[in-house]
Amino acid sequence: MKFPKSNRKIVTEATQSFTFTRRAMVVGGIQGAFGVMLAARMAWISVAENEKYQLLSESNRVNLTLIPPRRGWIIDRHGKPLANNRTDFRVDIIPDRLRDKEGTIATLTRLLSLTPDAVERIRDDLEKAAGFQPVEVSANLTYEQYAAVSVRLPDLVGVAPAQGFTRYYPAGPAVGHLLGYVGAASAKDYEERKNPLLITPGYKIGKDGLERSFDEHLTGKPGAKRVEVTARGKVVRELTTRPDTPGHVLKLTIDAGLQEYAGRRLATQSGSVVVMDCQNGDILAMASMPSFDPNSFSDGISQTEWEMLSQDDHVPLRNKTLQGLYPPGSTVKPMVALALLEAGVEPQETVGCAGAIRVGNTLFHCHKRRGHGSVNMRTAIAQSCDIYFYQMAQRIGMDRIARMARLVGMGQRFNLPFPSQSYGTVPDPAWKLKKYNQPWQTYDTVNATIGQGYMLINPLQMAVMAARLATGKQLMPNFLAGQKRPAAAPIGVSEEHLVTIREAMSAVVNGGGTGGAARMAIPDVLIAGKTGTAQVRRITMAERRGGVRRDASLAFKLRDHALFQGFAPFDNPRYAVACIIEHGGHMIRNEDAPMIASDTLSYLFDPAKALEKLETLEKGWGGTPVERQAAQMAEFRRRKAIAAGEIPAEASNAVDNSASPDNGASGPAAAAAPPANAEPAVEDDQPPPPGSLLPPAAGETAP
Repeated sequence: MKFPKSNRKIVTEATQSFTFTRRAMVVGGIQGAFGVMLAARMAWISVAENEKYQLLSESNRVNLTLIPPRRGWIIDRHGKPLANNRTDFRVDIIPDRLRDKEGTIATLTRLLSLTPDAVERIRDDLEKAAGFQPVEVSANLTYEQYAAVSVRLPDLVGVAPAQGFTRYYPAGPAVGHLLGYVGAASAKDYEERKNPLLITPGYKIGKDGLERSFDEHLTGKPGAKRVEVTARGKVVRELTTRPDTPGHVLKLTIDAGLQEYAGRRLATQSGSVVVMDCQNGDILAMASMPSFDPNSFSDGISQTEWEMLSQDDHVPLRNKTLQGLYPPGSTVKPMVALALLEAGVEPQETVGCAGAIRVGNTLFHCHKRRGHGSVNMRTAIAQSCDIYFYQMAQRIGMDRIARMARLVGMGQRFNLPFPSQSYGTVPDPAWKLKKYNQPWQTYDTVNATIGQGYMLINPLQMAVMAARLATGKQLMPNFLAGQKRPAAAPIGVSEEHLVTIREAMSAVVNGGGTGGAARMAIPDVLIAGKTGTAQVRRITMAERRGGVRRDASLAFKLRDHALFQGFAPFDNPRYAVACIIEHGGHMIRNEDAPMIASDTLSYLFDPAKALEKLETLEKGWGGTPVERQAAQMAEFRRRKAIAAGEIPAEASNAVDNSASPDNGASGPAAAAAPPANAEPAVEDDQPPPPGSLLPPAAGETAP
């Protein structure tokens, strides 16, 4: 019997030694290859990429922070600041670093004594902001509040306290629409510019007015601060700081004292005042009231304050000077009279005024129901006789009147440094045919000749009209001081005719005309001008038969506009003024356009006397605009609390004057104490670096 042969491999000691040695060599080779690779990589990192990783390491240890640059000052013609900077402590939240939103807000509310409005505003801003966009918590903090937040930073992830500068406007609401305001850059701003400075906490850009138009000029160069930090971000020490470079100074033609006076002198009314230099066209004041306080916008306006401003029927958020359009009313009569003279009408020629005239099938009335009798051009302007202009305008036609209107600046587009303007309308047959595809009618001429119908103007254009009538030159409005401009050319009319118009305008104020309230209290200074009333509603024949309703019995929006344009001194025109009071209706003498315009000009001749009168008047108005706005805000909060059921209606004795027929104010005008924090924070002591309305069918109701 044969046994099968075994195939088992015989393992000997030599075989085992050989196998082990071979495997060890393979493993050793692999290990050696990895070792060489690691060594090469380490050599590459330590030698070739040494600078790169050194910078990364340094960035983990050192935090580089941009310091927002201070904006350049905006100063008036005398070097007085209209907008400067003041030191402040502030706290912001960086949304993409925030971990515990509600907990952080609760802690900051306790530390900084935030109001419910402020908390609501912070939450809204956090919802809207992009991750990189800082959200302001509070500004103008005390050092104690700033320190209380700073020591708790390890527990307040995403909170960024900072010391810096904030924009400050000494005149407050008086310069709101002139200068505009600044605010934090939006996500859209960042997407457009891709500038890291825009996401730096505390940095703000111009949002409206001159702040927006000259944002690049006013923006300086940022500084930088290097600090050593731990892995958790705690500051160990400050290494180096490079200071910021302030922006350039912007010098305006504005007179700061006059600008503030004009804003205050508009009282509780809704309107505008413009003062222009008759020598060169410089704008000395351009006030639109009521206004907003640009300091509130710069510091982060609350939701409640925004609601109050948005709901106010006096529209404080609209720049009435440049964006408001109004029928000019009888203020255009001197211009129309000049057109008549240029067309060959003699100033001594008379017209009989019986109180009404029929044009087609419509009866057009004069404001004086029984008529003025026989009137010539001077009397027609002084007494504001509508019938004279109704008849004379039909003789020369609308084309000649429209041409003269454009010569004196009506409907003209001025090259101004403001982001938004309205230019008004000078209607004529070609304009109506193009816009409405309708032929011009005689009644259109009759309406336009007394500043009604399709004719519209803004307050600045009215001031330009007054200046050109006073000088006979094509003066152009200017806001920037020091600009070299060519001498104004003549408007191209006879000087003799201009003298006739100026004398008639003087008679309006000083010769028993309709503008006696504008007579100046300055010795040897006479003002010449023209009053105006512009209807905003149609007066029916039925109402005329029963008696036209007085403005005091009408709702605010149905009252006539009150207007005045003029210049002083009469014998040597130096300043021109225009004033429009929305729905003023010539109801309150001290708050009417003629007296407001006259008092504003008087400041240029005797500031002390003008201020003394203003301070006396303000006692009956509830104080300065800032004080009245504070009272209005308190009343608005009270109403909101009552509506929300937080307090009973009888719990407050505050008086609601919003429906008062005496002044048409939209908020309380009762006396109010100055706010407790009226004293401003310390200012930057560094000197500025170098460098649509229905056209009435029956004319005006009053002069």
